[in-house]
Amino acid sequence: MGIVDSTRRRHFSAEKMQKLNLFETDQMFCDVYCLGPGQAQHVHTHAGATKFYYVIEGAGRFTVADRSEVLGPGAVAWSEPDEPHGVANESDGNLVLLVAMAPNPNR
Repeated sequence: MGIVDSTRRRHFSAEKMQKLNLFETDQMFCDVYCLGPGQAQHVHTHAGATKFYYVIEGAGRFTVADRSEVLGPGAVAWSEPDEPHGVANESDGNLVLLVAMAPNPNR
């Protein structure tokens, strides 16, 4: 078992959204995504993998399939395998997400 303080991993960049790995196993990965105002992860898909976004801080517009909704702290958005999904920070503040996907596409 591992233990990590996700608040120490947070980092924002004016150039682009930051994906900061918390841990990775053969089965899954878990990251913190840091999106500044106007940054986004464009709608995309993952073959055979389920992904979720949990909002830690801020608010973002989440797209899953044909649904799009602004979600704030405590909310979860997830996509089934092969389902289009993405997130955009349309606010003036920062957006911090906990993101995990399984199976791990990197392994």
